[in-house]
This record gives sequence, C-alpha cells and structure tokens, in this order.
Amino acid sequence: MRITHLGHAAVLVEAADRRLLFDPGNFSTAWHDATDLDAIFVTHLHADHIDMDHLPALLAANPQACLHVEPQVAQTYELPTAQVFHPDSSVELGGVRIDAVGGLHAVIHRDIPRVGNVGLVVSAEGEPRFFHPGDALSALPQGIDVAAIPAYGPWAAMKETIDFARDLGAAQGFPIHEGLLNERGWQLVFGRLNDMTATKVLDLRDHQPWQPA
Repeated sequence: MRITHLGHAAVLVEAADRRLLFDPGNFSTAWHDATDLDAIFVTHLHADHIDMDHLPALLAANPQACLHVEPQVAQTYELPTAQVFHPDSSVELGGVRIDAVGGLHAVIHRDIPRVGNVGLVVSAEGEPRFFHPGDALSALPQGIDVAAIPAYGPWAAMKETIDFARDLGAAQGFPIHEGLLNERGWQLVFGRLNDMTATKVLDLRDHQPWQPA
C-alpha cells in the first residue's frame, strides 16, 4: 500500500494495483491533476470534501474511474455517473475492498442539521488496513492499521481527536482535515497525538507517496 496526502481531506491510496482517491474537496488543489484513478470516493456533501468546480475535470481526465458517493451527495449534486455508497455497504475493485461505516456527520451545533457521512475502510490481502473517517469520530472499525486522523474541524475538540485515535488503536496514522489550522495549530495537534496516543503519527504534508510499515 502507498498513501499520498493531497491536502486537507484528499487522500490517494494505492492498494492491490488500484488507485483510489478520497474526498477531493476545495481546500486542496494537489489532486486536480490526478490520473490513472480506478475509483473516487466522497464521504459527504460538504465542499471541502467534494469540489464541484473541479470534479468534472477530474472525471473527464479519469473516464475509467467509478465514482462512489454518500447518499446525500447524490441527492444534492448532479452526478449522473455516481454510484450511491450507503452506510454498511461495500464495494470490491479487483483485489481491494472498501467498506462504508458510520452514517452521520459529527455534530457542529445543535441548531445545524446533521448530514450523512460514511467513513471508508480499505482492505486488501497482505496489505495494511486503512481508514478515512470523513467528518465523524464515532465509527471505530476494528483491525485498522493506518488511520487518517482529522486534525481540526468546527465539529471536534482536541479531547475528542485524542480519544478517537486511542479508541481506534491504529499503529500508524497521519493528520488530515488541517485546512483551517495555521502551522502552530497543526504542530500542537501533531505533538499531542504522538505524545498522548499509541499511534505513530506522521507528517505527510509534502504530498509524497508513503508506504506504511
């Protein structure tokens, strides 16, 4: 498995000879030129996870890629080629399996209606098991080896982020959802995750492929 963090929530995972892109949103641009994708997954409808201004060009550059989206994404945006990815469902692409877990976005405020959210688990025989939670910390799938850990959102406090990493128990991880943090804020979360959890947290902000141990 190789993992490339392409900024904020966008993550490219290469496993079982498949290239999977997660959450190409408008807080990052490094995914704009991605090619040879086999699938694109969207965890929920917020624009920092699906950039409708640039997604059509990405789809045009990757006509072979299937698009899998959380149900409300398909209801909100005109995406004629999208396949709805319901909570607790799965899809297999060659030797890789992607499972959808959870179902609801974390609470931002009691006065703001919650939207759908699916966390995504990537499994392939003989490779690490990867988890991208989208914008929720409530789903805790078992047997995760590598976790994308949201560093900050208006729906989370550091105490929740620390507990999420502890409860998930992944051996390795890296911060995502950092688009609203300055350097000091990022370093604070990065340090706390490494100091207060058993997960070895890495800095993947250079957009270079990383191969988990």
